Amino acid sequence: MSKANQLNQEENRILSIDFFRGFTMFMLVGGIEGLFSKLEPGKSSAIVYFLNQQLSHVSWIGLHFWDLIQPFFMFIVGVAMPFSLSRRWDRGDSWNKTFYHVLTRCFFLLAIGWAISSSAKTSNFNNVMAQLSVTYLIAFLLMRKAIKWQIIVSFALILITDLLYRFWPVEGFNQAFVADHNFGSWTDMMLTGSIDHGNWVPFNAIPTSAHTIWGVVVGTLLMKDWTPRKKIMTLLITGTIGVIVGYSMNTFVPIIKHICTSSFIIVSGGWCLIAMAISYWLIDVLKYRKVPLFFAVFGMNPLFIYLMAGSFRSFFDKLTNPYISRLFSWTNEVTLIIISTVIIGAMLWYVCYFLYKHKIFIRL
Repeated sequence: MSKANQLNQEENRILSIDFFRGFTMFMLVGGIEGLFSKLEPGKSSAIVYFLNQQLSHVSWIGLHFWDLIQPFFMFIVGVAMPFSLSRRWDRGDSWNKTFYHVLTRCFFLLAIGWAISSSAKTSNFNNVMAQLSVTYLIAFLLMRKAIKWQIIVSFALILITDLLYRFWPVEGFNQAFVADHNFGSWTDMMLTGSIDHGNWVPFNAIPTSAHTIWGVVVGTLLMKDWTPRKKIMTLLITGTIGVIVGYSMNTFVPIIKHICTSSFIIVSGGWCLIAMAISYWLIDVLKYRKVPLFFAVFGMNPLFIYLMAGSFRSFFDKLTNPYISRLFSWTNEVTLIIISTVIIGAMLWYVCYFLYKHKIFIRL
């Protein structure tokens, strides 16, 4: 690729994609989940109680903000795909060569995802990396199809999943929306020999492929020579319809993230579109850049940071706790928790920033 083309790509870069991906990664690895539960929300203000609820998963039926983070991640990976893969094709890579690259990447995602969630005696595929290995491959195979066919296939995956849950004939696993007694739990049993995974099921990779497919469609839309207003209104209107339809379905198809019911996929997909529209409007149209850059650095090495965040946090925790405990011994436990979370989060951010500044991008 010529230097002129590279400069043109930088000028036309859609920074809201970097922000969206970075914000999602920040939520995944920044230590936010469970923070407010440590503050004893039952004895605190209504605001703390509300935040604690929204930053934790619903136990079964319903939807909290935290339940949207994984769909956000699957979605934004899809949004970035047309940009990254079109660069490969522009420089002359064949479809077969690209397919081999995607297949290799998906294999490593699956292998690493299985490894980090499993032990010597147990297996588990219920994590972002393992599921992404499936959704990424499906979305790639559909990329060169017309948008209408991508959308049709995405809804077909949702419909097939719904029918399997409703009509699966295996006794003990034929109660569609009952925890541990549904089709998803049966697939978990067949793959891992156990259903002791907090009601999460590996079959979620099939219906949630819709999020990555819709991300690809949105990425293609953002690359079009449309006005910003047309792009934003298309995302907002479609997203709002998805949210309304998804919540309306809750009366006959419960919104359950643990098994990715059709209502959950549609309502969370709607929120993905709305969030993308707002991000694009604020960052690429109104040009708010400073705060988004803070989050964007988290998204420059997303899978590496996701993989290593636990080890980094554990190391930083051991490194800083003796100092925090002594320097702030005059305060209470709640304040210590907040200070520790902020300092460790800042150190994790600096790791991301260091990689970004030195142009170190670790791809899986």
